[in-house]
Amino acid sequence: MDTLTRIRAFIDVVEAEGFSAAARKVGRSKALLSKYVRELEDDLGALLLNRTTRQFSLTEAGHIYFRTASDILKEIDNLADLVREGSTDLKGRIRVSAPRTFADAAIGRSLIEFAAAHPDVSLEIISDDRFVDLVEEGYDVAIRITKLEDSGLIARKLSSFSLIACASPEFLEKHGPITHPSQLANVPCIVDTNGRTLNNWRFENKDGSSFSVTVHGRLEVNSPLTAMRAAEAGLGVAILPDFIFRERQPVGTLVPILEEYLSHDRGIYAIYPHRRYLPAKVRAFVDFLNQWFKNNQ
Repeated sequence: MDTLTRIRAFIDVVEAEGFSAAARKVGRSKALLSKYVRELEDDLGALLLNRTTRQFSLTEAGHIYFRTASDILKEIDNLADLVREGSTDLKGRIRVSAPRTFADAAIGRSLIEFAAAHPDVSLEIISDDRFVDLVEEGYDVAIRITKLEDSGLIARKLSSFSLIACASPEFLEKHGPITHPSQLANVPCIVDTNGRTLNNWRFENKDGSSFSVTVHGRLEVNSPLTAMRAAEAGLGVAILPDFIFRERQPVGTLVPILEEYLSHDRGIYAIYPHRRYLPAKVRAFVDFLNQWFKNNQ
């Protein structure tokens, strides 16, 4: 029996969290999958799964084997994908993590347009504002909107972006012009709790030195889109990603302020794990996003 077949059976069972579920998913009998896993354990001389009547759990050896075997099989599949790349259309599944800020904004169209252009690719988009662990959680690509820090991942910059402080014309008429960040301590502000600094907003002087201002307000949200709507309603000053602010700028409901005090060194990145053989579908996905941003700046 092919060892790879046994390994795939083991991985299918673990990922489906049971023999019955795995059998339904891959179209094989429960008995056959059980046979393959038992043969794999016999070959290894180690128990990988603790089985009971109703459930199973991974042994310590099973945890180690599952992580390593999953990576090995992924590399084998990626290598096959690479070899087939020149003669076949893109196929398979791409699992993408994207912030809700990205997916819900106009730039989220880039994901939909990729799916429309590649009908044989299944695109699973998980909108999550936390920084997921790509390797541990099984993601192929993550979109991150950030000031990129060093990591063991591969990053490709898709676009630059900056933050915009803004308020409604009515708000500025009521509270007067805001020409320095220190004034924000004395006016209502809308705090986006997704930000790392929460209500300690950071700014930069012309010489590059940074400082923070503690702000307050009646409204805290965890969505830049909600912060935008609250600012339009005159509830306070908001700091928004520029790609969200630009959507409303033509309407005139928001006015930018303090532009010279906000950093412009952030970017939108496609992040993916370092792999010897990058799947053609992942490379095509990242290339598509890169070109989409070039065409839509």
